[in-house]
Amino acid sequence: MKKTIPALAILLLSLSLSAQQTTKTERKEAFVSHLKQHYRPYGFVRNYFAYDSRESYSGTGDLFNYQPKDVLWNQTEAEAAVSGILRQDLNAVATFRILSITTRGGLDIVDYKWGKTEFGAKIEADFYAGLGGTAHKLSGVAQFRLRHAYITLAWDSLYLNNRDCARVQLLFGQYWHPMAADLADVIALNTGAPFGPFNRSPQVKLDARLGRYFTLTAAGLWQMQYMSNGPEGLSADYIAYSKTPEAYLGLSFHTPDFLLRAGADVLSIAPRHIGSQTNASGTSVQVLVSDRLTTVSPFLYLQYKKGDFSLKAKSIFAEAGEHMQMNGGYGVSRVNADGSYDYTPTRTSSSWLSLVYGGKVGKQEDKHPQRLEGILFAGYVYNLGTKAPLAQKADGSLVGYYYTRGENMNQMWRLTPTLVWTIGHFQLGCEYEITSVQYGEGQISPANGLSESGRHWVTNHRIQLMTKYNF
Repeated sequence: MKKTIPALAILLLSLSLSAQQTTKTERKEAFVSHLKQHYRPYGFVRNYFAYDSRESYSGTGDLFNYQPKDVLWNQTEAEAAVSGILRQDLNAVATFRILSITTRGGLDIVDYKWGKTEFGAKIEADFYAGLGGTAHKLSGVAQFRLRHAYITLAWDSLYLNNRDCARVQLLFGQYWHPMAADLADVIALNTGAPFGPFNRSPQVKLDARLGRYFTLTAAGLWQMQYMSNGPEGLSADYIAYSKTPEAYLGLSFHTPDFLLRAGADVLSIAPRHIGSQTNASGTSVQVLVSDRLTTVSPFLYLQYKKGDFSLKAKSIFAEAGEHMQMNGGYGVSRVNADGSYDYTPTRTSSSWLSLVYGGKVGKQEDKHPQRLEGILFAGYVYNLGTKAPLAQKADGSLVGYYYTRGENMNQMWRLTPTLVWTIGHFQLGCEYEITSVQYGEGQISPANGLSESGRHWVTNHRIQLMTKYNF
């Protein structure tokens, strides 16, 4: 009997340890299953090899290309005739770069529910530019920056005609501006800007799917990375002192192959909150002012996809669109006796079209399917000038009264053919981007904000190669 008791104790201990081990294994499997069900990491490693035929306005280590710079002569023709030194355009200089700073990582959090409410979230970041004060703003040290960070709440609880479900989703956080969410099909980092809006902003956005074919979108937005211009340069202070969120309202019509979206954006900012008045003795005294500029920018987007063919097109009438990386801005139209200013926005018509056609090529394997796509992008911008005449200083200049991107630009076009070869998760892209701008000479006309004399075209040829591995 004495020998039986230890044997039973050992057996019970073994069973207990086995049960604990089974419980740990089950917990581990449950934890892994939970992660796979609700957490979906993603990202890519991307490299660019880019050549430009002349100096251009650009950002993110010159990868985000806007437009070529105007001519910068080292001397006039008359001076060159006397000096005997060759007359040169100092911006007619080619550059080349190899960068992988747009490598990206993100995490989607999905499929959490409480009652009829669905919860989700996303956080996404990538590398951005370099630190330093060199001409091309790249020192070899890349920053890590936030791209997207938001949570979503959604409900599938409303029914129309006892059949079609109306889904409502709320988004809180940093995400694409509703006017910028539909991007062109190019491998360039600018995704078609400045011919179309490019902007990610903190926002509260509502999407209400009304039946099978329509979705209503409304949003209130703030400024963070993409900001309005003004007396202090690019700054989010102008919207902060306005105390008025940017507002968007749009309606979409969609079928499995077709999408039509129309909307309008309203922005109201306070370029200054402190002005000055002259007292009886002629001394300037600082005073609080209520400056305000309000702009309205409508747009239209069309998309059609069928098989291996895709067509996208967008057109926007932009008032002061610089916070969406577009050409334009605003200026002072009147200086008032109380120290405040009235403002007038620039107006630009911007449109783009992208066509994609491609299909499977070569030997298809389960893990490494091959696909070749041909892409053609075309964009056009036309400067319509300011909405009202601009105010001038006593000497006739506009210095300090005009805040815009590309102030002497009259029109611009871009053509971009692209080839993208995909092998499983790996992509190889080659793109030729030609951008031509018509600039004017001298000060713009205060009557309409246009540079009407000495108009001439300047062109940049960009050739870039992209390698990318998605995970």
